[in-house]
Amino acid sequence: MTIRKGEQWGETVESPSDLHVAPDDAAAREWVVRHRNAAHDVGQHGTQLGLGEGDLARTMGGGRPGRFPGTVTRACVDLLRVTAGDDTTWAVAHVVARRSWWTGEVLLAMNAQFLGPYDVAPRSHPNDGRVDVVRVDSAMSWRARAHARSRARTGSHLPHPQLHATSGPTHRAEFSRPLVVWVDGVRWRTASTIDITVEPDALFVYA
Repeated sequence: MTIRKGEQWGETVESPSDLHVAPDDAAAREWVVRHRNAAHDVGQHGTQLGLGEGDLARTMGGGRPGRFPGTVTRACVDLLRVTAGDDTTWAVAHVVARRSWWTGEVLLAMNAQFLGPYDVAPRSHPNDGRVDVVRVDSAMSWRARAHARSRARTGSHLPHPQLHATSGPTHRAEFSRPLVVWVDGVRWRTASTIDITVEPDALFVYA
């Protein structure tokens, strides 16, 4: 069941001795896709996953080396199902579509709060049943982007008239020309339209 405002989320536990630990978001995504494509159940009653480092682990208060085996946080998280044309994949932390950070359209769809050193979606929660989306207006100048990027280190880049933030269980993004889509930091494919759907309570994660 997705988290509700004011409810406690997660619990402090000792990590299982046989837990598979993914070193980062990209490896976690690879593990999820492999299990999904093999038609295995990776939902809350299926296999569980540890996160050594990465943006989702940091969002959960983990992400420090040497935590496994040991005392960690265990919580249920959502996944993002990403579709472009006939292709489907999943993201554990975020989806980015861009040609350049400095010109043109940019889309950031967040399940985690962080993207590297940047607090992109300060209100994002990985188990609220929603994807937080920030879209950069194509007309935004490189100088304004540099300023916003600096402020994003503390999550103070929003609100901004050329940064459009939305949140919901689904998001369809259509671009004026094809953009390169990056899923959990890995280049996936080029697309003119992508559909993102939240799969609530999809996975139990240790971080």
